[in-house]
Amino acid sequence: MLYRRMGRSGLRLSAVSLGSWVTFGSQLDAAGAAECMATAYELGINFFDNAEQYAGGQAESLMGAALKRLGWRRSSYVVSTKFYWGLHDAVNEGNTLNRKYLREAIDGSLERLGLHYVDIAFCHRPDPHTPIEETVWAMHDMISAGKALYWGTSEWPADSVVDAWNFAQRHHLHHPVVEQSRYNLLARARVESECRRLWGDLGLGLTAYSPLASGTLAGKYDAGVAKGSRGTLSGYERLRERLTNPALVDAARALEPLSSSFGCTRAQLAIAWCLRNASVSTVITGASASEQVRENVAACRVYETLDGDQWRALDAVVASLQA
Repeated sequence: MLYRRMGRSGLRLSAVSLGSWVTFGSQLDAAGAAECMATAYELGINFFDNAEQYAGGQAESLMGAALKRLGWRRSSYVVSTKFYWGLHDAVNEGNTLNRKYLREAIDGSLERLGLHYVDIAFCHRPDPHTPIEETVWAMHDMISAGKALYWGTSEWPADSVVDAWNFAQRHHLHHPVVEQSRYNLLARARVESECRRLWGDLGLGLTAYSPLASGTLAGKYDAGVAKGSRGTLSGYERLRERLTNPALVDAARALEPLSSSFGCTRAQLAIAWCLRNASVSTVITGASASEQVRENVAACRVYETLDGDQWRALDAVVASLQA
């Protein structure tokens, strides 16, 4: 396993990590979640990503049960969670980043996870109705109370992240140190253009999610939506439309000749491409079986062994996808 620093922080994350979105609570029960986490840990993964809202809180509960069952040293792994949507559709209980919500949300997450603290707390989306100053103070207090060690943002406009960072710097508060963004061969602009100054100027880390475009780049939807895939799950209808988009499916097929000639899978090649970006602290992968975890981790070997000619061949394909 490769390990990378999370931006300019001292925290080191496995280059490939395991996320719980869609899988925990929707495709995996407690036993399945524990099995995937055990395999990941065995292979060197030390970062496990979650969110309050995933499966209505069940993803955190399943991860907490797995951590208790596996009994790992707390210092040996990193857990994140995220806040914004909440678990209840009522005023001050969701769709906000105000102080009241954040103070109560972290306590709920810690209870479900069975932890005294999370390593990283993300503000899952920007809140246009709460002053950034209030959110920054609330996250600073969360860290000062020992309930989180670092905080960051997810899918925030770059300008808003800069505003939060500058306010924290002026008032000597804990500032955001990481952004979580969607990043893959078919979704590059945000990470490589809009947010570029976050990695370079501010030194934020980048936890990249959806490296396989929810399975499209792995070829799962070449022949339509397969039975048992996330595209069949209730509540993910909007995702299904993107997964079966003919233009995206055709673009993903362009990876097949290269992956075959390189001796790897399309999924491994897509993850390796993400790792090639030095701004990426970790690539968050999902898995509904231990075999998928092993395949995803093997992308580290692909990243380390591809030579210059092979990368140039992949660059040419990537350029054609953006044409």
